[in-house]
Amino acid sequence: MALTEVPTSADQLRDAVRGNSTSAPVALLERLFARLFQDLVYAQIWEDPVADMTALDLGPRDRVICIASGGCNLMSYLTAGPASVTAVDLSPAHVALCRLKLAAARHLPDHAAFHGFFGAADLRHNPALYDRYLAPNLDGESRAYWEARGLQGRRIAMFTRGFHRHGLLGRFIGATHLLARLGGVDFRRLLTARTLADQRRFFETEIDPLLDSAAVRFLARRRAALFGLGIPPAQYDKLAADGGGDVLPVLRERARRLICDFPIRENYFAWQALARGYDTAPDAALPPYLAPANFETVRENAARARIFNRSLTDLLEGEPAGRLNAYVLLDAQDWMSDAQLDALWLQITRTAAPGTRVLFRTGGVPDILPGRLAPELLARWDYDQATSEAASAADRSAIYGATHLYRKKTA
Repeated sequence: MALTEVPTSADQLRDAVRGNSTSAPVALLERLFARLFQDLVYAQIWEDPVADMTALDLGPRDRVICIASGGCNLMSYLTAGPASVTAVDLSPAHVALCRLKLAAARHLPDHAAFHGFFGAADLRHNPALYDRYLAPNLDGESRAYWEARGLQGRRIAMFTRGFHRHGLLGRFIGATHLLARLGGVDFRRLLTARTLADQRRFFETEIDPLLDSAAVRFLARRRAALFGLGIPPAQYDKLAADGGGDVLPVLRERARRLICDFPIRENYFAWQALARGYDTAPDAALPPYLAPANFETVRENAARARIFNRSLTDLLEGEPAGRLNAYVLLDAQDWMSDAQLDALWLQITRTAAPGTRVLFRTGGVPDILPGRLAPELLARWDYDQATSEAASAADRSAIYGATHLYRKKTA
């Protein structure tokens, strides 16, 4: 690469999903996944920000850095009043979505308009709100993204058609609903379940047989079929290894946890999976940033947040030493090669203050750092097993194998 060339987010994304594989077919799938990830993947993140904030014990002195995804984490962390929240994402679409949410928190007139935009996300007047309140307060790149025209008009019109049904994951969930209907499964009965016992019966009598069907078994055994869940080939292989070479037992257990381990009325992740939107009841469970009681706090703190279309390692290279207090890596490390892990943790260790917390998730259950991260870097950190286990159990999205928390040693 010439000295004057700067890697684009597309270049960085291709590098991020490359993993350790040298297989030509897998490399082709990685390139396809990277191309898909340039557009909208997650309209909502699938990591529970409440579990995150509890595990990290976020407070007003914390300087947080995170991977943004759909931005529900970035926005929800603002309810804890941290000193700052800096987010990164390699998808330009995710960056545009986060900037839209931040602008909406600061400039929409009230919570009703804010919830109508990102909670209901299907109101006819949302584009008019965008034109009046949001477009004038967005950067040029974000405006260009939301105002780009396609066959159904401007992209911002997705917020009139159920925004959560869009994106790669939204389409994947739509396909699973079609598959369920063909199998005679009606999720509406599950959404009215009154007890965990009712939820377990529904899973055992409706979902479990569906997962045993020939169609599901055929699809689950193909890496590309799970791109809609945001699972690149490297992460797919880790999941399959956890299932003894078959990813289906792992997917079955994750579906069981989502449906059976938390009351449906308290789990907005289950609503997104089963109803393709949030519950509309007055006391519905919502991401913290959408809760009415948190609106003024989110509005007040939105100026403390910023989002960049860069890799986390790249961003940290420009940060001062010993300044940051909390890192949220989502499941990005599952995608990384050993060299990429070392490069990331070199910068995390350099920029972290003593006692800093690092939280991440893994597709499988085991912590991936021992045996892969350079020993001299790992030696600077302590693994908090009790908090990790509690955070894993509390994550209502139930899509990951485990949540892990490390603390930087004070000496």
